[in-house]
Amino acid sequence: MNDGLDPIRPFLEGPGFLVVDGGLASELEHDGFDLRDGLWSARLLAEAPESIGDVHRRYLEAGADCIISASYQATIEGFMARGAAEKDAEEFLRLSVRLAVAVRDDFWENAADHDNRLRPLVAASVGPYGAYLANGAEFTGDYDLDEDGLVEFHRRRWEVLCASGADLLACETIPSAEEARALARLLAETPYVWAWFSFSCRDGHHISDGTPIVDCVRDLASIPRVAAVGVNCTSPVFISSLVENIRDVTDPPIVVYPNSGELWDAASKVWTGPSDPRTFAEAARVWRKAGAQLLGGCCRTRPEDIRRVREMLES
Repeated sequence: MNDGLDPIRPFLEGPGFLVVDGGLASELEHDGFDLRDGLWSARLLAEAPESIGDVHRRYLEAGADCIISASYQATIEGFMARGAAEKDAEEFLRLSVRLAVAVRDDFWENAADHDNRLRPLVAASVGPYGAYLANGAEFTGDYDLDEDGLVEFHRRRWEVLCASGADLLACETIPSAEEARALARLLAETPYVWAWFSFSCRDGHHISDGTPIVDCVRDLASIPRVAAVGVNCTSPVFISSLVENIRDVTDPPIVVYPNSGELWDAASKVWTGPSDPRTFAEAARVWRKAGAQLLGGCCRTRPEDIRRVREMLES
């Protein structure tokens, strides 16, 4: 981690915004990888790590100021269930960050023109307990652990990622107020580490477990080193309302990186609905006006979406 300074602050004091990257797993699927697996994109840390680095580079070239590591579904328990030793499972977590850092450093060293950009950040993804369960619970918060159990589930991965060389942690797709409190307890215990907290939401006012998002944000108000709060992996149609709710009760910057707006048809096993980078960027313009300062994309968004978002913000 860094020296204890807020890594996001230079972006807000300079250009006034930070561009987050887009979907990692869906971009890997576009490259031809079948990720229908309990480890999802984390499986490629063992099988094809260079493919993850390729996606990170695309997002940097598209204009991302922050790339998120492939550790969302990379848990020690998940790898051990596949036969990995504990030390090897921990090494996969470190690898997820090393890949992102190496690509970022190479990009920054060799880019002919940085276009007055700041050096991009690497955020180590801390996915929710529901991602480990791989049963959709990251969109319901239907868990079999209480807050203390969630603290212990996350603790060792948290410790490994804090020492991984990332600039900050991204606690993302949090469906449960209890899980947010558990992660906040770990952050409060960890000197010099900064993290953002972003929730998965069921509508324009509530996170996935039904808790009002304003209550979740208030719970984080007294926690040190919360770099940003917001929403990810949520339908774009809810984002403006959620940003307005968050803005009314919080001081930290607001981060939003929703999905593309497409819907999964479970019967046909296809994505349906609009997926237009121009439409996504125009929506991001509205989110920016509502108060979001960190903007990007999640599932089914691609480098062209991020390129359009950056162009919109710079214009």
